[in-house]
Amino acid sequence: MSTTALVRAVRTAVRVPGAPAPYDTVHVTVRYPALPATTTAERMSGRLPADPAGAPYPLAVILSGVNVASDAYAWLAVRLVEAGFVAVTYDWVAELFPGKDGPGELGLTPGVDLATVGPQTYGTGPTTPALRPVLDAVAALGEAGPLAGLLDTGTVALFGHSAGGTVALQSASTQWFPEVRAVVTYGAHTMASQMLGYPPSTLLPAPVEAPVMLLSGTADGVVAASAVRYGEDPGAPSHDPVTATWERALPSTTEAWLVHLGGATHMLAAHPEDKTTARGFLEDPPVGDDAARRDALATIVTSFLHASVRGDTEAKNALELLAEQPRPEIAEIRRR
Repeated sequence: MSTTALVRAVRTAVRVPGAPAPYDTVHVTVRYPALPATTTAERMSGRLPADPAGAPYPLAVILSGVNVASDAYAWLAVRLVEAGFVAVTYDWVAELFPGKDGPGELGLTPGVDLATVGPQTYGTGPTTPALRPVLDAVAALGEAGPLAGLLDTGTVALFGHSAGGTVALQSASTQWFPEVRAVVTYGAHTMASQMLGYPPSTLLPAPVEAPVMLLSGTADGVVAASAVRYGEDPGAPSHDPVTATWERALPSTTEAWLVHLGGATHMLAAHPEDKTTARGFLEDPPVGDDAARRDALATIVTSFLHASVRGDTEAKNALELLAEQPRPEIAEIRRR
């Protein structure tokens, strides 16, 4: 299903309407399968033509966790390209939390529209203002350059890590993003912070109609420590917002998978992890083979996307087999 490919990247930037300057610019990286260099110009510039063999290529957009640079997901982007997708990552420095008397705390963000996440406004629009501009910027790359005519911009998969997964779940409605065909998250849920005015233990509904897969690690120290945000006890066995999201926040008609990776931490998806940022310091060092866990993560994600986005029979069969005979890295797998 996956093959080794020559993967190259092109980059662009796009402004987010309504965001205040200078925090209104998103830097986008698009990775694609390329052909080997055949000319002096290609060898000198490093800009290689895309391989048209698998075109038109659906898009797989990776929404990062807070203060996690997009380069931490390059390993996954390469796996997605090898699986037949064009992979999109982006970096946006913007306001993370509102300030009382001016700009709030700034940092890397998947994009959170604070005007649509509160109790009075949730559900009135996507909670990330970044996704539409990013998709528009990628569509423009499909008009000229090495990707011209090779993109299927009407077929999009989302992979979100942590807060990136939360906004993906909250935004992937057909009324806002009809091109989204599947959503995968790692270490993400829709439990609402009390800081936004919600009562304790509030679980927000996710308007996702496309197939969904929620993945998490059994050693996720960040989700455990964050329980205080939701009026719950840190480390309490009952605090499992990912499973709660799978059980109660998704529409009953949505195909949904839940996968727990044994021994995996919250930062498993970000490799190499930049320990000077984000909140990986809340976790104990991982025990066991994280490389095998990441391989399992990528394999599960690409199989699910092949089955959901491309309708690949082989991938569907692989998922069925995985549910019946989980690989060693999987502590639990459920579907409905």
